[in-house]
Amino acid sequence: MAEFLHRLGTFAARRAWTVVVAWVVILGVVVGGFLIGFKGLSSSFDIPGTASGDVIAELEGELPDFAGAAGAVVFRTDNGSALDDAQKSAISALVASAGDLPDVARVTDPFSAQQQLDDQRQQVADGIQQLDAARAQLASGQQQLDAGTAQLDTGQQQLDAARAQLEAAPLPEAQKAAQLSALSAQQSQLDQQRAALGDQQTQLTDGQAQLEAQQTQLDQGSELLGFADAVRLVSEDGSTAIVNVSFSEPRLELSEESKQAVVAHFTSDPVDGVDVAFNTEISQGVPEILGVGEAIGVAVAAIVLIVVLGSLLAASFPIITALVGVAIGAMATLSFSGVVQMASVTPILGVMLGLAVGIDYALFILYRHRRQVLQGADVVESIGLANGTAGNAVVFAGTTVIVALLALNITGIPFLGLMGTAGAVSVLVAVLIAVSLTPALLGLAGLRILSRRARARVAALGAAEHPRRAARTGVAPTDAEEHPRRAARTGSIPTAGAPVAPMSTVRAIVTMLVATLALLVVAIPALSMRLGLPDGGSEAEDSTAYQAFTWTEEAFGAGANAPLLVTAALPADTAEADVQGIQLDVARELFAQDDVVAVAPVAVSEDRRLAAFQVIPAEGPNAVSTDRLVRDLRAIPPVDGDIVLGVAGAAAINIDISEGLADVLPIYLVVVVGLSFLIMVAVFRSLLVPLIATLGFVLSLFATYGAVTAVFQWGWLGEVLGVHNPGPILSFLPVILVGILFGLAMDYQLFLATGMREAWAHGAAPRLAVARGFRAGRTVVAAAAIIMIAVFSGFIASDSVIIKSMGLGLALGVLFDAFIVRMLLMPAIMHVLGGAAWWLPKWLDRIVPNVDVEGSALERRHPSHHGV
Repeated sequence: MAEFLHRLGTFAARRAWTVVVAWVVILGVVVGGFLIGFKGLSSSFDIPGTASGDVIAELEGELPDFAGAAGAVVFRTDNGSALDDAQKSAISALVASAGDLPDVARVTDPFSAQQQLDDQRQQVADGIQQLDAARAQLASGQQQLDAGTAQLDTGQQQLDAARAQLEAAPLPEAQKAAQLSALSAQQSQLDQQRAALGDQQTQLTDGQAQLEAQQTQLDQGSELLGFADAVRLVSEDGSTAIVNVSFSEPRLELSEESKQAVVAHFTSDPVDGVDVAFNTEISQGVPEILGVGEAIGVAVAAIVLIVVLGSLLAASFPIITALVGVAIGAMATLSFSGVVQMASVTPILGVMLGLAVGIDYALFILYRHRRQVLQGADVVESIGLANGTAGNAVVFAGTTVIVALLALNITGIPFLGLMGTAGAVSVLVAVLIAVSLTPALLGLAGLRILSRRARARVAALGAAEHPRRAARTGVAPTDAEEHPRRAARTGSIPTAGAPVAPMSTVRAIVTMLVATLALLVVAIPALSMRLGLPDGGSEAEDSTAYQAFTWTEEAFGAGANAPLLVTAALPADTAEADVQGIQLDVARELFAQDDVVAVAPVAVSEDRRLAAFQVIPAEGPNAVSTDRLVRDLRAIPPVDGDIVLGVAGAAAINIDISEGLADVLPIYLVVVVGLSFLIMVAVFRSLLVPLIATLGFVLSLFATYGAVTAVFQWGWLGEVLGVHNPGPILSFLPVILVGILFGLAMDYQLFLATGMREAWAHGAAPRLAVARGFRAGRTVVAAAAIIMIAVFSGFIASDSVIIKSMGLGLALGVLFDAFIVRMLLMPAIMHVLGGAAWWLPKWLDRIVPNVDVEGSALERRHPSHHGV
């Protein structure tokens, strides 16, 4: 690889315009692909196979109106007074005309819906009064029937007595027969009257049964309405109203254009005295990829480059190549947005990495070339050698980052794997540009990468010491040229200034303890880290999503921002008359759970196989109690023995995603750490050095987790960093940090430890080799780390909490790993270990391939400081 890169660098230097034009053509092709293939991004995330995903699939079959995306438009008077009739009419008119918007299934008028709820409650109250009146009438009729029955009983007694008296009287038979006939007629009248009373009693009894049935229905309806008392679309003071918008498309497939059409519609005709805001499901779009913060980060990187390289022209090259790489990587990724579902943060991750590693990788090659030119090397040969040595290290370092990012696909989470793939593409482009376009630009620049003063100084020194060579090259000989044996023995060019000496053992031990303790202390908050997805309360305070979130919480309670959708699978033979009773049984079970403030039945499928309920929790979507409630609801056994419940809704979906990501984090961490160990065994031909590097990476990783938790979850330095509403940590941030920081940690480990090994391999004492290797690599590593920190920190200024947390996490991760682990802890431990640091069993030494990352063999074949 080193030889190939040497030839590539030499070719690029000699055919610079060919390489430049080739990259321009590539850029043009990618731009064309972007213009053709870009179809928009999604602001939602999903994980297949989750419990909420299963519920949504069930809804798509039985209740499709509730399976699509949903959002809310919140209206509030600007002075806190109740909405007047004119304002209500204007809002209702907007609602009525919104049904024709693209992908909109239905829009709920809050005033008519609230009126229906109020009417239902009034109907129940009126029904209870009517039943009380009817029951009173029945009681009165029963009293009348009882009185009539008593009169009939008295008449019967009198009739029976008269009959007995007549039969006992000594009357002629004819007279007795006539009187008995008269008594029989009276008996017949009594029987008819008794039969009539019996019919009336039957009617009263039936009426009583009907009243009891109606009473049961009213009681059930009243109880159900009682569970839903907290469900409102218009606040009790009348100042705030929520317009619910349901879409026909699932949230992952809902286009940004459809959401923006809703925003445009409800803001096109402002209502006098009324403000409007949209919750995150509607307003959360694609974040701004590059802004002022990112520009400042690049500016800081440019300043560092100028300081390190001493030339504006030289400093401009890494910026140019990085920007070209970012453009190609980002647009190449976005070109496939019409083929695969792509989250909005996917290209942003590529931009972050493309800028950071693009600048660093070009710097490594340029720094090496500049040093060789100052030592008297021919420009073209120096470019080839720098590309074969530093470029070889860049390829290896970039490969480790790419592998770590591609490994995100093993998590089984599509959007996370796609983010890793997009990031890997950006890093791959950065590597290719670093080893081809950077040499081309260096070839065009020639000696102009040095400042005028540097060119004049080395020309004067070179002319004095080597007149003939100086006439050809304009550079002076170096200490390495005059002392080739010492250079060969140490494996590095001695640095100007004080002689290199190893640190004291006491200093090394103190450094080890202090660095380790500092990282462990910073990592403490990670013990309480909770994962989640940002809600409206985490957005910028001037954003419409934050306004909608806070207005809703103030007017309707915190739980109104986190409604849950609970489904109940009804028995196959459910009759229509039984539906309300089953709904009540389910609602009772749901309302009995802790932290539930309201339960409302919202729909039953036509075949009565599935019922849906809205559950309002006590707190917001990212509250611990809401997380616990979702788990409690899913743990409820089948209601009435055979009614199985399911839980969905935005809050439940976010919980499922966070839980899924938390489950894959340990697996991914083990894979990445194991991979890093194996790679470093091959690079450093040692067991202890990889172990030190791996443990150091784990320490810096958990310190990063702790710092991010302290800022975003605990709220430390929130005002400074723009975190006004602390909450859970972005659910996929820990996994992303593992993949990216592992690769970057390998970069710094490589550029420091290889110099140490090279010095040791050339005969330097182990502790002196540590000092020499550190001295040789510290400048470029420190500069590279500062550049990365500056670039990543630029994203902290973003209004998007997702981008802000990623920027801070990456910046802190690089800070901890580069300056504490690689530049303090690792050299101190290696000093204490001495020669044991490079121990490798003989049997393993025979198996492990010899990876010449720094291109030492190439340097021996192409000694640039002699080849002038």
